[in-house]
Amino acid sequence: MERVNLYLGLGSNLGDRDVNLLKAVNLLDEAFGMHPERISRIVETPAWGFDGPDFLNLCVLYRLPRTGTPAEHATQILHRVKAVEKALGRVQEPLFDAEGRRLYHNRTIDIDILCYGTESIQTELLTVPHPLIGERDFVKKPLLEISKPDIREAFPDIFV
Repeated sequence: MERVNLYLGLGSNLGDRDVNLLKAVNLLDEAFGMHPERISRIVETPAWGFDGPDFLNLCVLYRLPRTGTPAEHATQILHRVKAVEKALGRVQEPLFDAEGRRLYHNRTIDIDILCYGTESIQTELLTVPHPLIGERDFVKKPLLEISKPDIREAFPDIFV
């Protein structure tokens, strides 16, 4: 069966951040029926885009059996990821300013799909690779630590 390299970024800045990350990885393991192939080191960084407690961030790589089209499968994965966030107390209410720009806020857990193999996916719910990887060292550095050469070759602008 063909497999796809799924890269996820996880972050937490509320409560016991280490425990939140550990619980999230354990719930993702249950959701995917496997352990990650690689887990980056944890990095601590200031909140990005708002004033709040520092975040702990890490990236994980799962090698999942590919099912359906990349967009269909990635959307299924997104629903599992959102269920894990909800189980850990994440409130899914996006906040926007007067100009319609998204406002960032504190979170017990945040999980982003960073890359789905070397696919570029654009749906109403999902953009992959994640469009802000290149701007976020707290994602880029741990992703680089665990990424395979195919990702670095497919998306060189991410790792500049």
